[in-house]
Amino acid sequence: MPTILVIDDNPAVGTALEVLFSLHDIRCLRAQSPEQGLAVLTQAPVDLVVQDMNFVADTTSGVEGVALFKHIRAAHPDLPVILLTAWTHLEAAVELIKAGAADYLAKPWDDRKLMATVNNLLELGEARRELAQAKRSERQRHSTLEREFDLRGTLFADPASEAVLALACQVARADIPVLITGPNGAGKERYAEILHFNSAVKAGPFVALNCGALPSELIEAELFGAEAGAYTGANKPREGKFEAADGGTLFLDEIGTLPLAGQVKLLRVLETGRFERLGGNRERSVKVRVVSATNADLASLITEGKFREDLFYRLNGIELRIPPLAARPRDILPLARHFLPAGKRLGEDAERALQRHPWPGNVRELRNVMQRAALLARGDLVSAGDLALPAVSVNTATPAVDEPDRASIEAALARSGGVLAQAAAELGLSRQALYRRLDRLGIARD
Repeated sequence: MPTILVIDDNPAVGTALEVLFSLHDIRCLRAQSPEQGLAVLTQAPVDLVVQDMNFVADTTSGVEGVALFKHIRAAHPDLPVILLTAWTHLEAAVELIKAGAADYLAKPWDDRKLMATVNNLLELGEARRELAQAKRSERQRHSTLEREFDLRGTLFADPASEAVLALACQVARADIPVLITGPNGAGKERYAEILHFNSAVKAGPFVALNCGALPSELIEAELFGAEAGAYTGANKPREGKFEAADGGTLFLDEIGTLPLAGQVKLLRVLETGRFERLGGNRERSVKVRVVSATNADLASLITEGKFREDLFYRLNGIELRIPPLAARPRDILPLARHFLPAGKRLGEDAERALQRHPWPGNVRELRNVMQRAALLARGDLVSAGDLALPAVSVNTATPAVDEPDRASIEAALARSGGVLAQAAAELGLSRQALYRRLDRLGIARD
């Protein structure tokens, strides 16, 4: 139940307001002097103050009320205050509103107008408390992740990124293959490093191979090694990535491009830990944790006969889905500032442009944009023009800001963990406005 403190020297006013508030399930505390009111504020939690402006008989200057308001504001800067007086002075009202007063009402008051103001302020206060609590919880979770795990310097502010990082840290020590999925440029190799450096084999090597960067006839040799004469140019034996990663982690990027013959051999290594070098017949044994990644739809490749279903299930012990940068908007500005060289900073117009851009190239595109902007900016301040982003990206994003669609609302709710105040703030809506859209779209408030 919310609590309102009424500070007024007239007992009849206090009684009338107490009755009015009780009819709306609001607890009312009363004080008849500024000193009593300030004392109550130190003793009990209060959600809103309704205070008189004059406390000495025959006084109409409002000086006492101004002093009381300033004391309350100094001690409780976020506590909303409604000023109530029979002597309204426009100049005084304007000055106190500028100083942070929530409203200025004349006696005798209109019950409906007063309750509308009270309900709005109580709701706003609740939303602020929910948001503050959500931010405290978020900071605590971030601090725990950064303290207990090696995040390899990963910057993150968005709940979507936090969720993936937390899952990566949770499964890092498990002896199980991990498949990292997500679009190009989203940072899949960084997550593979996090898995390795928080694993039981972190003291061993971390070896990475991009399967899509090599001709198909050389991938097997890269993976498993080759004996001398195994192929043209193989003048001496060479070890493959599995041997190099023995006792550690092998990261196979773009696993969907691995030829079928290589898939068969990879499956055998995953199942037995044994393999032969290309052109050889001696079995070798390794203990390697395999982390793979792809931006391809492996299910479609399986249907097309281009990827083995048994290998897919062997690789996909745990799947980490890295969301595109556009789906984790709170990461954009921290990353952008990180990519700027020392001495450069973002202008407000640049920040708005960065937040509206769809980022089809993800983090890699953002890094390149910031490096280019740092070169183009003539001074310390990077403007929107220095970013050289396509104008269409800004224009097409505007309607989504003005009127979020169902997908935007559901994504904001997911990122906020269901905290409506946080989701509303991200969408640029009041909580009531978000309620109306949830009801209209049939989205459950829970």
